[in-house]
Amino acid sequence: MRNQDCIFCRLASGQLPMTKIYEDDELLAFPDIHPKAPTHILIIPKDHVVTSIAAMSEANQRLLGQMLWRAKLLAEGQGIAEAGYRLVFNVRRHGGQEVDHLHLHLLGGRRLGPMA
Repeated sequence: MRNQDCIFCRLASGQLPMTKIYEDDELLAFPDIHPKAPTHILIIPKDHVVTSIAAMSEANQRLLGQMLWRAKLLAEGQGIAEAGYRLVFNVRRHGGQEVDHLHLHLLGGRRLGPMA
């Protein structure tokens, strides 16, 4: 199911233009429009499954595993795996989440400082 009010759902449905880095039946990966590192990729489920990690249920475990696995493969493909990278799920407003659609940030390409 997709939510027409959600920017990530609109990207997944092709209503908005973007540069696809990866796509399969369930996931989509594309560059963050406000990158925090030389490599900053968002990995999203194409369907509006849940709004965040906080809304996940046990039934969503497989999807989470797919997102993490894809992040690993993308890091290797982007040439940042050996030096290291960061994976981030921002959860709700105080956690820095800006779009209410589950998404994973893959960041790398330079030394990343400690988390606040």
